[in-house]
Amino acid sequence: MNNFIPFFVIIPLGAAFLISLVGKLSRRLADFLATSGGFGLLALSFFTLWILNSRAGVVLVYKVGGWVPPIGICMAVDNLSSLMLSTVNTVSFLVLLYSLSYMEKYTDKWKFYTLFMLMLAGMNGIMVTGDLFNLFVFLEIASISSYALVAFGTEAEELEASFKYAVMGSLASSFVLLGIALLYSYTSTLNMADIGRTLAAHPAGLLLNFVAVLFLAGFGLKAALVPFHAWLPDAHPSAPAPISAMLSGVFIKVLGVYALSRVFFNILGVSQGVLFILLILGTVSMVAGAFLAIGQSDIKRMFAYSSVSQIGYIILAFGIGSPLAIFGGLFHLINHAFFKSLLFLNSGAIEYSAESRDLKKLGGLKEGMPFTAATGIVGSLAISGLPPLGGFFSKLIIILAAVQAGYLWLGLAAALVSILTLAYYLKFIGFAFLGKLPEGLAKIKEVPLAMRLAMLILAVACLASGLLVAPLFKSLLQSASDCLLLGTGYAERVFSAIR
Repeated sequence: MNNFIPFFVIIPLGAAFLISLVGKLSRRLADFLATSGGFGLLALSFFTLWILNSRAGVVLVYKVGGWVPPIGICMAVDNLSSLMLSTVNTVSFLVLLYSLSYMEKYTDKWKFYTLFMLMLAGMNGIMVTGDLFNLFVFLEIASISSYALVAFGTEAEELEASFKYAVMGSLASSFVLLGIALLYSYTSTLNMADIGRTLAAHPAGLLLNFVAVLFLAGFGLKAALVPFHAWLPDAHPSAPAPISAMLSGVFIKVLGVYALSRVFFNILGVSQGVLFILLILGTVSMVAGAFLAIGQSDIKRMFAYSSVSQIGYIILAFGIGSPLAIFGGLFHLINHAFFKSLLFLNSGAIEYSAESRDLKKLGGLKEGMPFTAATGIVGSLAISGLPPLGGFFSKLIIILAAVQAGYLWLGLAAALVSILTLAYYLKFIGFAFLGKLPEGLAKIKEVPLAMRLAMLILAVACLASGLLVAPLFKSLLQSASDCLLLGTGYAERVFSAIR
């Protein structure tokens, strides 16, 4: 039954290979292969989610080549990775749907699809791998593809942003690789569960502390936490809107937040020192990102700084470390994937029709682009935490968890940052959609159907995400948060699945 797990990597790699072969010959065939691959991954993700939530506490393990871990390489999927797979592949499919029309203005659209599917293969690989070195390999596949995608338009601004992103991303990868090498030198294994079991039996002391610092720097940079965030405000405005949606919606969460939480909670074993550092990094990112966003007039740059702030909420929750906080952090991660992807697709729609993303040059777009305006307002209110949207519940849970854990000042800071978030999203709504339509935009029209459909589905997801706290869906989040709270007990669960 576990033989389907490799297809999370095989499907996007196969699609990338086929698109690179036939893309030049037929643009429509490239469109079909990309969207079919995306839909196949979406269906497989929900199938996996259904299996794992019908069998509580089970880990699905695939032994690559039939070799038994820890000697052989394995792929492992638990409730956390299945929830992440469903979120990532849902957003990816909708972004591919949006790209059918949006990427028409670029030449060689097939190259975009090839790189996109490689990036998706890397992200899926990170979530299903049970091997620490393979995690690094998949991280590099996703990262290198994203460097090329940021520079896809080949303008000077895009190339500069891509180069800066590549330099900082390579530095992050070097930290991660060095950390993996040191762990291997101590444990003599690369299997994640086996490393966790070895470290639990024979603590590494100072070596483990140094490895923890390397992983914090490496994955923190991938997650765009302050002070490792400098690449993100340049990369997001420069990239095509579908890639901005992927980078902010799911990319920084998989390569940063997911990898960081998996390594620290389930492999190294989280300590009070690490939790305190996460608490500080999360708080600083949450506050600094909000203050940097409020002064921006470039829509995509505003949204990029907003991502720094919202990732801060998630890392703050993980730093608190209580069951309620972990639940709230994962809930906010899923919410942010939906509403930030929607907002970047909105910004792409505005740029597609108005040929500008400068708020000072816009206004009154609700007259010519009522659909984009409506979905943009939904996304803005959701990320600002207005009830009864999902963002309100996830932020409320994080604030309550902070107060419950005795961090009253952190709960207050989170609430004040949410008010600040509302302020700059009201600025976005007011400057972009309300007021008088400029004369130069008098004939502005709504974007094509495929782009509207993707935005509509994400807007519905933003409206419905509050239901995740309802009993019917709460178990999805609860079982995922239990995987992190299990700590290094993850190792025994994996090995029991192998046996």
